[in-house]
Amino acid sequence: MLVKALVTAAATASLVTAQELMRFGCAQLTIDRVDPLVEPGNMPSAHMHQIIGGNSFNASMEPSNVDPQRTRPAPRARNGTFKRVPQYTNLGLGTKAGMTIYYIRGVVRVFIIMKPSGFTSLESYIPGPTEPKLTSNIAQGFRMLVGDSTNRVANKVPKGLCFRCESNMQQSPFGGAPCTGSDIPGFPKQPCGGGWRVTVTFPSCWDGKNTDSPDHKSHIAYPNGAFEMGSACPSTHPVKIPQVMYEIIFDTRQFNNKAEWPADGSQPFYWSFGDNTGYGIHGDYLFGWKDNALQKAMDGHCANDRCAPLKRQTEAQANACLKSQSFKESIGDDQCESSIPLSLNSSTANPSCPL
Repeated sequence: MLVKALVTAAATASLVTAQELMRFGCAQLTIDRVDPLVEPGNMPSAHMHQIIGGNSFNASMEPSNVDPQRTRPAPRARNGTFKRVPQYTNLGLGTKAGMTIYYIRGVVRVFIIMKPSGFTSLESYIPGPTEPKLTSNIAQGFRMLVGDSTNRVANKVPKGLCFRCESNMQQSPFGGAPCTGSDIPGFPKQPCGGGWRVTVTFPSCWDGKNTDSPDHKSHIAYPNGAFEMGSACPSTHPVKIPQVMYEIIFDTRQFNNKAEWPADGSQPFYWSFGDNTGYGIHGDYLFGWKDNALQKAMDGHCANDRCAPLKRQTEAQANACLKSQSFKESIGDDQCESSIPLSLNSSTANPSCPL
């Protein structure tokens, strides 16, 4: 705690809350039909994922070597063909595609002092009443899943998963905290000048015992109220852990011509598992920090991508970490496909694709 003595009774103070977090880019490792969380060992898995993390990633992923992953969307043109939607780098980061990863330590209380002269200063910094601890029991083997790829109903999408239609590439004006304001649980139904910002927020309460569960969800839970307000965890999951959040920026601009959308005017996008609603949005997380590195980062109050207790690699090093597809197939990067690459049958390019 840092506290500066107040020397004048005329100064006024207000108490505000803020989030203490790490924010960094994770470059895209590969795009592959592999799912070691839900379908360990299966090759190929039922649908495609964008993989981020270390190049130890494989179809089985023993607890000693793990990395997270995510699914991919593709739009369907009026003639029935598909093309993959690419990612682009989030603001302030230099990694290629991939995602922005947040580890949010929790709420802090900040006193803002207004002095008689009109000068505003930060006079004290006081941690919130319940700071999350990543105990040594959460380590290799911890994994979790949020969302459901089979869901097609808006009100069944977890509250921390959402889409934001950005009006421009500068994401201006800022639309507020994730999953607030005009954010929606499914695919945007209109062209977006700055693409989409897709958010996947994981539960931040743990049962304190199990590093996994049969459904990959039962051992974790959301707090009783808003995490941002320091809300307590339920008694069934009493251990507070850092909140993990994925942020993925999809560049949908090349698909903004509504003349190429379905004739009925509906939006053309599909997740790689055949979902045309977006409500099947989900995220997989497999713990991959070495030893107690994450605990050091949390205890060290690391901010954004600067963290004194840890060694930081450059963006160039991160972008150079790549892995070839384990299941070779065309994914609609350079050509349009006659079907979404999600079945066991190979896809055939359609040369008449207008996209």
